[in-house]
Order: sequence, then structure tokens, then C-alpha cells
Amino acid sequence: MNGGPSGFHNAPVTRILVFATALFTIVFGVKGRSPRLGLSRQDIINNLHIWRVISAMFAFSSTPELLFGLYLLYYFRIFERQIGSNKYSVFILFSVILSLLFEVLALVLLRDPTLGVLASGPFGLIFASFVPFYFDIPVISRFRIFGIHFSDKSFIYLVGLQLLLSSWKRSLVPGICGVLAGSLYHLNVFGIRRKKFPEMVASFFSWLFLSSSTSSSRTPSSGNVIGNVPSYAAREVQRNYPSSLHAPVPEPPESSVATLVSMGFDGNAARQALMRARNDINVATNILLESQAQ
Repeated sequence: MNGGPSGFHNAPVTRILVFATALFTIVFGVKGRSPRLGLSRQDIINNLHIWRVISAMFAFSSTPELLFGLYLLYYFRIFERQIGSNKYSVFILFSVILSLLFEVLALVLLRDPTLGVLASGPFGLIFASFVPFYFDIPVISRFRIFGIHFSDKSFIYLVGLQLLLSSWKRSLVPGICGVLAGSLYHLNVFGIRRKKFPEMVASFFSWLFLSSSTSSSRTPSSGNVIGNVPSYAAREVQRNYPSSLHAPVPEPPESSVATLVSMGFDGNAARQALMRARNDINVATNILLESQAQ
């Protein structure tokens, strides 16, 4: 199973997140701070410096964690393509802040002398992403190896498990905090799943992403941070199948949209193709493939 088209096509926020994580890891590693980048109870009791918070959220402390973490961040760009860059940015902010608060609470309450310094890096965001991955991304295929059942999602779970247990308690705690944050997002507390950044903020990021990733920002999905202009694939569906915009068909189910997105199609184009196909996922797939071939 892959996260759709290769590269950061239609995923500008993910692109910046991946490169920022790699950059912070290299910078703090060069300064020799890698072993103590994460949060500790002593930091909270004394004085929590801003650089400590930044390093705890975005800089991995080891090369294996960096490799596994970057792969998962890169793979989860599927959610940015599905819900748009604007809402995905809200998800990132919500997950990072809430998981950080849970980590601080865990350090204060656990008082485990063997815990020491928590593993650093975007554990909260990564493991928060596993919640929508479990609920919203359908299984496309199943198979068995040596009598053990697997699905096309199993590899992602195995990579996540490796990262979760990479430093035992030090990585387990921030991973669990991330799952809690992702669960609250999934439960839509405070209506968070409907939130978007204001238009003024979105316009600023539009300029930022256009200047740093022209190819990525040319094809945003609905609700993207750079606006609501349909992507190229969506425009092709509109041009070739204009009746899809007027036919009184039910709103496509999110599971069907997620299935097409997981196959690499743009979320907005997938939704419109499903409407044109009257929610027949096979017909919608043919419509999207035909539009891409033009």
C-alpha cells in the first residue's frame, strides 16, 4: 500500500514538515544535544526553554527513529490530500499541542525515575495520524504469510510499532500521548474536524507554499490552505462530465472517497467522480483514470 502519487504532489504542508523535521534533527545533532532533546520531569520543574519544546516536538534523537519517522510522516501525506492542506494544518497543530500537554502531564504524574528523558521528535503527530489511518483508510487487499493474516495496511502498522518501541518507555509514552490526541480529534471535540484557519492566515500560507513548492500547490484539494480552486484532476472531471455538478445524487460516503484517495487520486476529484458515477466506486475509478489519461 502506498500513499498515492510519489513525491509531495498536492501535499505542501507535509513537504515542509518533513524537511523541517530532518533539518532540526541535523542541527541539534551537530550541536551534540541529540541524547537529551526530549522533555524530562526536571525540565518542567525548573524552566522549560523554548528550544527544548521545539526539539522535543520536531527533532529525532537517533538515526533509526529519524528514518522510520520521516517515512511515516511522508506516508501520512494521504490525509492532507484527503482533507486539504488547511484542515490538515489544523490537525497538525491540534495533535502537536495536545500530545505535548499529555506528555507534560504524564511526566508530572508518573514520577518514574527510570523514565528519564522522553524520546524527542514528532511522535505525537505521527501516532495521532494512526487513528484516522485505522478508522478512515479502508483495507484494499488481504493476504496470508505462513498462516498469518495481513492486509495492505499491515506494513504501516509494523513501521509504527518499531518506532513506538524504539526507545521503550521513552518512546512509548509520547506515542500513547499521540494516540490520545488523535482519538480526541477523531471524536471531534470542540468541533475540531470542521475548523479551518482564517482566510487571512490561509492567504499567507498560500504565498509561502507557492514560493516554495509550485508543483505541489498547483493542485490543491477542496479546503486546501491555498484556497478552494479545484485541482487539475477535478477540473478534468468537471470538463468531461459536467452533469456531475447538477445531478441530484447523495453525498459520497467518506469511506469511498478515502478508498480512491488511497489509490492516489485527488480528494476533490474523487468526490466529484463518485457523484458523477452515483457513488459506484468502480465507475468513479474509470472516470478518474480516463481524466488522467487526457
